[in-house]
Amino acid sequence: MVIKGKPEEAKMLNSRPVADASECKWIGLEKLTYLDPNGNKREWDSAVRKTRSADGVDGVGILAILKNPGQPDEILLQKQFRPPVEGVCIEMPAGLIDANESIEVAALRELKEETGYIGKIVGKSPVIFNDPGFTNTNLSLVTVEIDCTLSENQNPQPQLEDNEFIECFKVPLKHFAEEMIKLDQKGYKLDARVQNVAQGIRLAQQYGL
Repeated sequence: MVIKGKPEEAKMLNSRPVADASECKWIGLEKLTYLDPNGNKREWDSAVRKTRSADGVDGVGILAILKNPGQPDEILLQKQFRPPVEGVCIEMPAGLIDANESIEVAALRELKEETGYIGKIVGKSPVIFNDPGFTNTNLSLVTVEIDCTLSENQNPQPQLEDNEFIECFKVPLKHFAEEMIKLDQKGYKLDARVQNVAQGIRLAQQYGL
């Protein structure tokens, strides 16, 4: 097994403007022109995905729930260094959809590659947009249950690429929101999808939904 460094060991070196957007493989820049509700012509700067699948969905986020008989459910999360925010992010397993791949197939593939686990899909969200004022990138949030009693889930082995440095960890679902606060206080960056789910659970607990 190849020994990899921890996400916290990565560091930024520098940044520079990109004059030629074709230099970027995954993301492009576009100047958009549109009419506002009053009929006035306006412009907007937008980052765009270059890898969008044929059905118009870029990727999947995976809400992975670990199921152990007699034990509280846990959510599977990840630590990964993200250069744009110059820090280690708390994320859920996620990835882009390959050509001619369905949302469901992509979710189970990414789960296996990034975590080593085999899971069962129990639901998926509509297509959601991560930051529509900045980019057109989107995804479907797929809920997957992982039966930890299965032999294939006893010793999960991720299949990471050479440029991936991902550390998986578990958090009790009941204490999800509290754990995110603690991680924020430690200096980790919280992915919006993760925090939104955590906040939803907190609201459900608070209002007895």
